[in-house]
Amino acid sequence: MTPITPFHIAIPVHNLAECRTFYREVLNCSEGRSSDHWVDFNLFGHQLVIHYKPKSEEELHSNPVDGKNVPVPHYGVVLPWDTFQSFSGELKEKGVAFIIEPYIRFEGQVGEQATMFFLDPAGNALEFKAFKDMGQLFAK
Repeated sequence: MTPITPFHIAIPVHNLAECRTFYREVLNCSEGRSSDHWVDFNLFGHQLVIHYKPKSEEELHSNPVDGKNVPVPHYGVVLPWDTFQSFSGELKEKGVAFIIEPYIRFEGQVGEQATMFFLDPAGNALEFKAFKDMGQLFAK
C-alpha cells in the first residue's frame, strides 16, 4: 500500500459556533486557522474545514448498504481498529446520536469492517470505519 497523504474537505454548516464546538469538543479535533466564516480542523491528520452557509431545507438522502440506510453524502476517516473502538466508546459517552450505531458490516465476508454513522449539528453525515486487515479496504 502506498503512503497515504492527508485529504482536504470543506463542508457547509449553518451555525459556525455550534459546529466549531462539536468538532473541537465532541470529535476532539484540534483547531487551525479560522475566520468569521470558516474554521480549519485536524481530523485524524486530515484537513477538515467548516464553512458557513445558510441552512438548507434539503432532506437527507440514503441508500441501502448491508441492510442499513446509509446517508448520502457522507465523509469520514478509516481508522486503525483500536482507535475506532475507543473513539466510538467516547462518542457514546458524550451522548452522540447515531444514525447507524457502531457495528461490524459484511461480517465474515470480503471487506468486513467496523462502521458507524452520525450527524454533526449542521446535518452533515459522518462515517468512521475500521478494518482489522487494512488490505481489505479495496477488496472485492
